[in-house]
Amino acid sequence: MLPRFVGRLGVADAVTIANAALGFVAVVVAFVDIDLAARLILFAAVADGLDGILARRYGGTDAGPYLDSLADVASFAVAPAALAFVVITAGLDISHETVTGELLLVSGVCALFVAMAVARLGLYTAYDTAVNYTEGVQTTLAATVLGAAILAGVADPWLVLAVTGAFCYLMVSRISYPDLLARDAAIMGVVHVLAILIPNFAGRTFPYALLTLGLAYMTLSPWFYWREETPRQGTTAHGNA
Repeated sequence: MLPRFVGRLGVADAVTIANAALGFVAVVVAFVDIDLAARLILFAAVADGLDGILARRYGGTDAGPYLDSLADVASFAVAPAALAFVVITAGLDISHETVTGELLLVSGVCALFVAMAVARLGLYTAYDTAVNYTEGVQTTLAATVLGAAILAGVADPWLVLAVTGAFCYLMVSRISYPDLLARDAAIMGVVHVLAILIPNFAGRTFPYALLTLGLAYMTLSPWFYWREETPRQGTTAHGNA
């Protein structure tokens, strides 16, 4: 007897499901090789954009939006939280063998990141998928900023803790973020892929560039990015979730 999903899920759904597995691998790898874990999270962001392209090309399924949000929990909620946890505890020399106040603090911030990311994904699926903007920082963008910062060597544990805590609010804020125009999404996508493939090239140029672009979009686009009055078919290298 064939599995239940045969004939019900499409190629885009297969990429989405694989993306969830990639998030788990990133969590495991984070405790062994932090740079590789960061690259896997960035790769998951590329896959997140790819499944949207495939859905538009070959058609989506009724299960697609739900699978996408569920996969994003693994890749852009749990995985980046694990990444931040490892960087912070290692940088502050916090032992994992004994429960201390410092360990509880870091664990609490990272757990709150996961909780707010899940809330944001649920709100996005319910309210934002039919418009050309979204409220709150995208979980994909938050994960990308953290991953790019690690690859760029911007990994001061206090800074990572502060940024992770800030994202806990920003992901569920009412700040509106517009979809990127196709041209801008393509530019960001190229930088994104190069940051994964050759992160150490020319003094970590591409992770720095990706981090700069991500922060620029996050801080400037709600007020200064080009907007159209009518809904458009915009896309973004990082998705809207």
